[in-house]
Amino acid sequence: MQLTYQDTNNTRIITVGENRIDAAIAISFKDKMREITDTGPKRIILDMEQVDFIDSSGLGAVVASMKQVDADTKLELAGLSKTVAKVFRLTRMDTVFTIHPDIQSALGGGLANAS
Repeated sequence: MQLTYQDTNNTRIITVGENRIDAAIAISFKDKMREITDTGPKRIILDMEQVDFIDSSGLGAVVASMKQVDADTKLELAGLSKTVAKVFRLTRMDTVFTIHPDIQSALGGGLANAS
């Protein structure tokens, strides 16, 4: 499971370096997210631009990552492909997460839900 991060302007950007978040990597994804989000800025953006597939286990891992951060920390998503955005829309998770079209929009403050 490849996750990298950088901090900028009181925001931690975590980049998913995989093209799939599925049952095969869901547990390692959650564990790595816990490590990365345990400390640091109170705003976290998960850059999923490279992800072109997510299944229910992967979706559960993303939701679990949101739940495991501190109550005053916000986990947002950016760069969802059409396929991944559709999964979030069909499961209504697009109403739970703030979803940005890309990292630039997220950092620029432009809020938009992926469609």
